[in-house]
Amino acid sequence: MTQDAPSNRRPNRLAREKSPYLLQHQFNPVDWFPWGEEAFLEARTRQVPIFLSIGYSTCHWCHVMERETFENEAVAAWLQEHFVAIKVDREERPDVDKIYMTAVQAIAGQGGWPLNVFLTPDLKPFYGGTYFPPQSRQGIPGFLPLLKQIHQVWQNKRPEIEASALELHRRLAHLAKPEPLHELELTASELHHAAAEFKEEYDPQHGGFGPAPKFPRPSQPLFLLRYGQRFMDQDAVDMVLHTCERMAAGGLHDQLGGGFARYSVDERWLVPHFEKMLYDNAQLANLYLEAFRVSGQREFAQVARGIFRYLQRDMTHPEGGFYSAEDADSEGKEGKFYLWDLAELKTLLDPSEFQVVQHHYGLTEQGNFVDHSDPHPLPHQNILSVVHPHLPAADLPRLASARQKMLAARSHRVRPHLDDKILASWNGLMLGALSRGYALLEDLACREAAAKNLAFLKARLWDAGCRTLHHRWRDGERDTTQLLDAYAFLASGVLDFYEATLEPEALEFAVALVEAMIARFYDPAQGAFWQTPADASHLILRFKEDYDGAEPSGNSVAAMVLLRLAAITGRDDWREMAGQTLRFFMLRIHKMPQAVPCLLEAVDFWLASPHKVVVAGPPGRPDTCLLLHQIHRVGQPNKVVLGTAGPVEPSARQMGMVNGEPVAHICTNRACHPPTRDPAELKKLLRQ
Repeated sequence: MTQDAPSNRRPNRLAREKSPYLLQHQFNPVDWFPWGEEAFLEARTRQVPIFLSIGYSTCHWCHVMERETFENEAVAAWLQEHFVAIKVDREERPDVDKIYMTAVQAIAGQGGWPLNVFLTPDLKPFYGGTYFPPQSRQGIPGFLPLLKQIHQVWQNKRPEIEASALELHRRLAHLAKPEPLHELELTASELHHAAAEFKEEYDPQHGGFGPAPKFPRPSQPLFLLRYGQRFMDQDAVDMVLHTCERMAAGGLHDQLGGGFARYSVDERWLVPHFEKMLYDNAQLANLYLEAFRVSGQREFAQVARGIFRYLQRDMTHPEGGFYSAEDADSEGKEGKFYLWDLAELKTLLDPSEFQVVQHHYGLTEQGNFVDHSDPHPLPHQNILSVVHPHLPAADLPRLASARQKMLAARSHRVRPHLDDKILASWNGLMLGALSRGYALLEDLACREAAAKNLAFLKARLWDAGCRTLHHRWRDGERDTTQLLDAYAFLASGVLDFYEATLEPEALEFAVALVEAMIARFYDPAQGAFWQTPADASHLILRFKEDYDGAEPSGNSVAAMVLLRLAAITGRDDWREMAGQTLRFFMLRIHKMPQAVPCLLEAVDFWLASPHKVVVAGPPGRPDTCLLLHQIHRVGQPNKVVLGTAGPVEPSARQMGMVNGEPVAHICTNRACHPPTRDPAELKKLLRQ
């Protein structure tokens, strides 16, 4: 969705950037700067405030504000004369976004994107909000009047603004450095308390947790599924399975092309906000794989396969990296790519196919989607959602034929904008999902995609010489940003690949990533990991992020990676680092478990004595692979799978095959059972 050049307008500085979001703004009349010293020096030299605008390329309201406000010549002139305007892609710079999102939440009581903040020349925030139209309307302040007001106050009351900004900075600094509370103990009672809190939020009619708008937020059902298995709580398991069933049936799920939109605006999962994010789909693939492993229901496996097909069809770079997102909008209208009216379907399908499709998806002449675009809304539009799932056997071939025709016809529509930057963090999440897909489903396409992705990330984003992981690659160029999430998420995905394949090189890479992560981000004095390294420039604050929201926090993932790797390699110091991290966030775990479901999974692993499954057999040999699949299909959350080569614990290196055949050595509490390859015995030992 990068803008075409207007005939009478030259590009601004953003034309030199790689971010698709910044490139969308390269022909705005606003004199944009990218985040960096050039902009900061300009503000200091002119002694004017900074206007910082943060968003991302698939953000609907970011597009609206660009069209209405940043394309406005009067707005652009005021910004250029009285401010320094900076654009930031929140997906490339979540560290910058975290600081100023926290500030706006403190100022306005809420945040979101686009995020618009006014800063002093030394980068301290003093005012902010989200969407601003050019002129005031419907109770929303107009941006141009706001600019004039802030300029006037800056001219007349600058000392008061600077004092207010300093006080806000002090409050934010206090929030950024919570004191760890080591006197509290981590026990299973925290898990029981969290599960009870989550279950209170459950919607028994539509599934999911909490009211509309409904976000899948996979970390919450994944914790409940883990909890249900660990403590034999069938209610918790059933809540998750019902949620998975309803989400898969809803308009949130792309019924033709696979994959999920970001959230639904209603409680029924019917009307989505249509953008598709890589991080959502990676986590949802994991959720549906776990639902399949726990329940045995093949429908859940099919949903995961659909996500992987979508990924490989629409979201994969030729060299194997995974793109970031697809927009909600096409041709200026939200959801147009995904919607249907009956007239089009009657032309496309034969009468018997049309009848089945109309019944199965509950399509009507009136439609189930209201287009709010202005000035020409689309009438009578339908979102596909499964209303009548159980069809007669004779109708199934008709439905399959109709779906093929509809998908083919949809492929000729104008596609939503693709954000084709490749992020190490989000790729790590999907690498892990594909690796688990191979392990559980025996799907060789998943293994091939995971292996190709891993090779891409090592070649394009990892600098082995200085053990540095870059965060973003696009169009042949990588950035220099260093983020905990990149190291932690990728280490987790590489570890998943290792456990699915036992390739020693993967374990070596996971170890290298974790060693680099500890060196750059770990706080040995108080525990836990900083989001950014100590030498990160132009950041007024450092945070230890713990919130498991749409994405898991870097600390949650880092803690779990350390625990798993400690069990595999025998590194007790890594286990202690994980424990220190969990203890640092003990108060948060105790008081607000809803905020930290991924961290709670790490707590569960830390409290347990994990099953170590040592597989003695050559990686890649068919009988070794078959044994690995049998092991991974057993629903034991607290287990690690390792081979006998590479940087594994010393005792594992001594274990061998039996009569030339691969076997599994299952060890708990420093004691090992006799080796076996019998599926029933494996299941029995792993579930003890």
